[in-house]
Amino acid sequence: MVLTQILEPTCVKVPVEGTNKETAIKELVDLLDAEGLLINRDQVYQAVLTRESTKSTGIGFGIAIPHGKCSGVKELVMAVGISHQGIDFHSIDGKPVHIIVLLASPIDRTGPHIQALARISRLMLDEEFKNKLQNSQSSEELFKLISEKEAE
Repeated sequence: MVLTQILEPTCVKVPVEGTNKETAIKELVDLLDAEGLLINRDQVYQAVLTRESTKSTGIGFGIAIPHGKCSGVKELVMAVGISHQGIDFHSIDGKPVHIIVLLASPIDRTGPHIQALARISRLMLDEEFKNKLQNSQSSEELFKLISEKEAE
């Protein structure tokens, strides 16, 4: 899976203004909604928060991948945000999150959802790439970094 096939340049936000995980998630869901990618914004937001309440999606190393499945989307959608100050996501390593990758997918489409989670995880293993993302100064720069990495 190539992430730029599902990530729209307009669904990237630097910096994220939210100061906690709920407001950051809302901000990214609102980006998706503003682009007309959601059937039901509230369903998507609730699905992601419900998933987050079962176990934090803060995977450590400054990264969170909040995600949810619901009927509020027709297909897998993605938004990415950078928080320069860091957000407490109750990550497994206890450190603040700077890179937030939000995914939402239909309930009956597990394959693409799992593939996207795996691809994001693999990309974030590259420490240099992760640092470049975290230090992005604009949404355009962030999208360009992801596009270039996916083209390698």
